[in-house]
Amino acid sequence: MSKPSASYPHPRMIPLLAASALLVCNLAQAQTTPPDTEAKSAAPQVQSPPADDKAAKDSNQLNRVEVIGNNSDQEQRRTSTASRIVIGKEEIERYGDSSVSEVLRRLPGVTTGGRPGRGGDVRMRGMGGGYTQILLNGERMPPGFSLDNLPPDQLERIEVMRAPTAEFGARAVAGTINIVLKEALKITANELRIGTSVEGDQASGNVSWTRNDKIGENIPYTFTVSLNRSNSRDDSESRTLWTDLNTGALVLDQQATGTTLNKRQGLNLNARVQIPLGAGESLSIMPIAIMGNGSSSTVGKLNQAPGGAVVQPYASTASEGNGTFNMLRANLQWQKRVNDATKLDLRLNGGGSLNTTRSQRRELDGNTALLRLTDDSTDTRENNWSLNGKASYQMENEHSLVAGLELDSNARRQGRTTLQNGLPILTEFGDDVNASSQRVATYIQDEWNPSKQISAYAGLRWESITTQSDSANYAVSNTSNVLTPLLHATWKPDEKSRDQWRSSLTRSYKAASLQELIARPSISQRYPTGANEISSPDRAGNPNLNPELASGFEIAYEHYLNKGGLISANFFYRRISDLIRNVVALETVSWSDQKRWVSRPQNVGNATAQGIELEAKVRLDEVWDEALPISLRTNLSVFDSKVDQVPGPNNRLEGQPKGTANIGADYKLRNLPISFGGTLNMTPGYDLQISDIQSSSMGTKVVADAFVLWSVNRETQVRFTLNNFVPRDYLSINTALNASQLQLTESNNPSRLNWGVRLELKL
Repeated sequence: MSKPSASYPHPRMIPLLAASALLVCNLAQAQTTPPDTEAKSAAPQVQSPPADDKAAKDSNQLNRVEVIGNNSDQEQRRTSTASRIVIGKEEIERYGDSSVSEVLRRLPGVTTGGRPGRGGDVRMRGMGGGYTQILLNGERMPPGFSLDNLPPDQLERIEVMRAPTAEFGARAVAGTINIVLKEALKITANELRIGTSVEGDQASGNVSWTRNDKIGENIPYTFTVSLNRSNSRDDSESRTLWTDLNTGALVLDQQATGTTLNKRQGLNLNARVQIPLGAGESLSIMPIAIMGNGSSSTVGKLNQAPGGAVVQPYASTASEGNGTFNMLRANLQWQKRVNDATKLDLRLNGGGSLNTTRSQRRELDGNTALLRLTDDSTDTRENNWSLNGKASYQMENEHSLVAGLELDSNARRQGRTTLQNGLPILTEFGDDVNASSQRVATYIQDEWNPSKQISAYAGLRWESITTQSDSANYAVSNTSNVLTPLLHATWKPDEKSRDQWRSSLTRSYKAASLQELIARPSISQRYPTGANEISSPDRAGNPNLNPELASGFEIAYEHYLNKGGLISANFFYRRISDLIRNVVALETVSWSDQKRWVSRPQNVGNATAQGIELEAKVRLDEVWDEALPISLRTNLSVFDSKVDQVPGPNNRLEGQPKGTANIGADYKLRNLPISFGGTLNMTPGYDLQISDIQSSSMGTKVVADAFVLWSVNRETQVRFTLNNFVPRDYLSINTALNASQLQLTESNNPSRLNWGVRLELKL
């Protein structure tokens, strides 16, 4: 398997010294340049566009800019002091994706877990598991909420911030993705979308309605209602081989196959009402409701070669499950402009969710006689509130100050019952888990333009998180406090230049999740009693985890083209201390009279991560006069990382590939109301050394998508989509060593083509 290779310097101080030198040079040059006295907004800091840009905006060029992307989106990216990529509605809706994670995987440096075409957990720079901060309307996502619960047609825009800022939070070692829901407009509009898609032999459908209007003369509102039903089929096959280390003899050869049918339906509602209260004062009300339920059924077979020393545990399995998820939240935002220089912003959020799951698994022998019956039932209720306040002050000397205070509290009550052949297990740990977390944060930041060529940012944020759990036989109490200084700077070689440089020095962190801290064990499904194997461990938490701390450096170059195009290169570096990783060890446990392999999160030491991110957006006729006006988008990211306490090679951060790449093109026919395009996303395979006794290999992931948009008239569009139209199997290998055996499992998860059609109406 071919893999890209890259080499980066690992010494800690070189990047930090380089960043310091760049910031000092920028500020030194600012002292010799007369300050710009033009008025500016409080935040984010913006720079005036070059005069030649303004002169270039004739009507013909405006039409061309729209093909590449929304000009205001590009302008926000260009004028932001801290790096920010803005993705507008046109790009979000282009391929008719069914989940937000599918939209995100086309962005520079973003990858997703799971098989091709199925979305999955979102990772910036290949770093998942809490390294990537996901925000909803600038707030941390509520507990239990998943991006898969949110249809893409409810989004207004997506903001990608590669480095943390004081206002948006420092729990963003890899970066921040802020998802902004639809905003109220001052015009009356109705949009109706009806779509269907087919994957293999499974059909899905969705319908959504968005309305913008006014209550009376001056209260604009918007609401979106989405109904969706999805059906999918997942096939899997795996082979497990155990080899004796002393003799080389094959101890075990098992082949497992399985088919899962999933059904899910949901109702999503969100709205925004903006109420003017007086001059410079307004109140916004933003409710959101999600109601969903689903079911799944799985059948599996296990074949074992004869002659081995291990008894075959079962011949077949049958599992059924169902679940519900309901969430209701409301956000109140009060804004008041006290005077020309001062603005106040207060946000109050509150809500709750209820998640229920029921499952049953039957293990049968070759004669279909029942060997083991496992029933699992879980009810999880979460309640959350938060209060955020900030004050913005525009000083006369080109400084824009923002100070804020954040409070939030989350309470979880979980009841779980697990029965083995009708009898409860893990009774010593109790069935109920009561947990809570409280967070307090305060910050201050200053943005200023020392000159028309330079913008600078300095921020300081302090955050404290306390997590507690009170359950039978164990109680958890964990508190972490983190102080994070942050520096950003942007420099243009010339006031009218289309080139600019960015640099950042940051400190960020990753707090242990509630699931990682709570110590209630989860028993191996393959070996629920007696001794288990290193390849099928039990799982438990660790209440003594410390947060991961990361020092970061970024430097970037950006060149903006005349017709809305862009060429950029970004280098990042992170030095992480107290890295959290799951470690498998043989333990004496209270839930078994035999020693069992248990996987627990632990602080294992230090790690580094670095990479280069390249991006280009250009129209062919911008570089070649005779070319068709085809819009090209391409990005390439190369990643590298090293965990100091894990032996090499391939001692990378868990789940981080060596890179990812996207290439796409769009074209609008000149004489017909049709536009079409396609994109290719590739993440190469990679090897990972997890510990001295565990390793894994992940196969290459390739996803190709295409669309055709037919504008029937000004009110009607029909969108045809092909997603994952070159389906590939997703391969993985997991290897584990115990005292006498090498245990290897090869897995293969096929993917399928998904085609769809959607009618889009403006009523």
